[in-house]
Amino acid sequence: MASQKDTLDKAVAFFQKRDGVDKALKICRYTSKLLLKTDVVAPSSHLAQRLAEFEGSVGISRKAFRLGKFLQDLDAVRKGPKLSTRDGLLHLIANGFEGAYYFTEQGIWLAKAGLIDKRHCAPLTKISAWTEFFGYFGSVSLSLLAISSTYRREAELINELRAQGKTTVGDGSEDDVRLKELAQLRAKRLLKMIAVAQDAADALLALDDMMERKSVLKNPALLALAGLLSALIGAYKCWPT
Repeated sequence: MASQKDTLDKAVAFFQKRDGVDKALKICRYTSKLLLKTDVVAPSSHLAQRLAEFEGSVGISRKAFRLGKFLQDLDAVRKGPKLSTRDGLLHLIANGFEGAYYFTEQGIWLAKAGLIDKRHCAPLTKISAWTEFFGYFGSVSLSLLAISSTYRREAELINELRAQGKTTVGDGSEDDVRLKELAQLRAKRLLKMIAVAQDAADALLALDDMMERKSVLKNPALLALAGLLSALIGAYKCWPT
């Protein structure tokens, strides 16, 4: 019973977060898309029609739920590192373009909701895709630099441990500061690798929106799978530990 309560507490905390609700909606949307694009559901069936309507409705709901989210990126840019540094420039690219993406998404939502002319949807969608893609470029670059940094620090720690005659590395011993740092580095690297996979999947979707002509990316099932992968990773990252 205690474990069930613990899971319930985590679920409550998950859905209290804006990102938690967004990722749950994203899972629903791309699961529906995957079912439709892989013909698991007969295209002409009543269920397929309902799934298509549900997928479209969830897509609009996600845009509405992001109202004002661009302000978080604006604040991140303001509080970020100096632009004279490499990390500062990449931080500006990641958060600046992501903020522009979320701001543009609000315009698309207003157009789809009928408040502004729907003819604005197409150009706004194109702008949204480009800003999203460049935002992922900055985010992935920062993650790769962080991963590289953890490898360098890990090598230093292992050399120090060997110099002291340690035969076990990463055994989780709480009495050894270096071993604790080593475990933390590996956990951090895993999260960064997961973040790269998520950003790469989302970048694939953005790249598809950017391209006007058909290409190998125009594979509906592949794109739906990429969206679902990103959603699942995002939900995993948002789930309380």
